[in-house]
Amino acid sequence: MKIGVKVMPRNEVLDSQGRAVERTLRTHGKSLSNCRIGKYVELEIDEKDKEKAIAKAAEICEYVLYNPLIETYSLEVL
Repeated sequence: MKIGVKVMPRNEVLDSQGRAVERTLRTHGKSLSNCRIGKYVELEIDEKDKEKAIAKAAEICEYVLYNPLIETYSLEVL
């Protein structure tokens, strides 16, 4: 089963990459109110049961894919 993982910086954390993109876009006349940069990972889990696949993906996220101090993550079945 394929699981999509979206990892984003916490709202309280300064997103320097997002700020840099935001400034560049504004400099080039592109109007926007905010830009945040994260990462997206697709996991192929060897599991047919949806709940078990999501649980395994969450375990993988908490083990290696995100830093709980500065990031959050969300999962979606693809």
